[in-house]
Amino acid sequence: MQTPTLSVVILTYNERPHIRRCIERVRPIATEIFVVDCHSTDGTQAIARALGATVVEHDWPGLYAVQFNWALDNLPIAGDWTLRLDADEYLDEAALRELPAFLARQPRTVEGVTLRLGRVFLGRPMRHGLGTIRLLRVFRTGCGRCEGKLMDEHIHLRGAVADFDGAFVDHNLNDLSWWTRKHDGYALREAVDLLLANDATAKKQTYRRLPMFWRAAAYFVYRYFLRLGFLDGREGFLWHFLQGWWYRTLVDAKVLELHKCLNVTGEGKVSRGALRELLKSKGITLPDAP
Repeated sequence: MQTPTLSVVILTYNERPHIRRCIERVRPIATEIFVVDCHSTDGTQAIARALGATVVEHDWPGLYAVQFNWALDNLPIAGDWTLRLDADEYLDEAALRELPAFLARQPRTVEGVTLRLGRVFLGRPMRHGLGTIRLLRVFRTGCGRCEGKLMDEHIHLRGAVADFDGAFVDHNLNDLSWWTRKHDGYALREAVDLLLANDATAKKQTYRRLPMFWRAAAYFVYRYFLRLGFLDGREGFLWHFLQGWWYRTLVDAKVLELHKCLNVTGEGKVSRGALRELLKSKGITLPDAP
């Protein structure tokens, strides 16, 4: 059984705290590693090159999906499979040991592979509260495209998908001030997705129909108490409070703010064109309707 080749694509901007760990953890199974950098000023590029990655500079186009699809279209990706990683992510030990053999066993009808999502917050793994989350991060080269959404972009493909038991881990090393600033930016993008009903998953649609602000509190109770998030200690409380309640409340606040800016009463529908112009003034490009 011939081991398939694996290409890795990582998008970066000022990822000095993470890029070495990300590349070193995936290098044992990667045939080639591409870093698409948006003119970092902290030496990210030099670290990546020193570790054997091919670094390509490309201006930020305003949307993650556009940048990633540009990479797919323009990089000389030669691997049989492509792995999408963020710089603050890495593969766990099981994935490093077993992923190549797993890919080798897949029939041609399988075009994508999901991995479990692991999270580390303030140095502690978050093992409770959300259940198992799987994301499609590996796909046959040339078969996948990144969907054009403001938040939670997924890889789309036509073929079958196989579930792999290993995980990739989201473990950001920046401090809480950085984390809250980042999520303030995320909140506006997620508010737009809620307004436009861009996520068709049943869970997201159910959440969207719940009363604003109350739904954030209910979501925290669900995660922290019913899904046993409290078992992850003080770090678990902070994770579920900040990401499950504070952030979701902030998203609802952004929804309310957008309604007011667009002169929409209650929770009525917004004009996509008007929303596009408003977001343009904030430096955000609204993708075309799916």
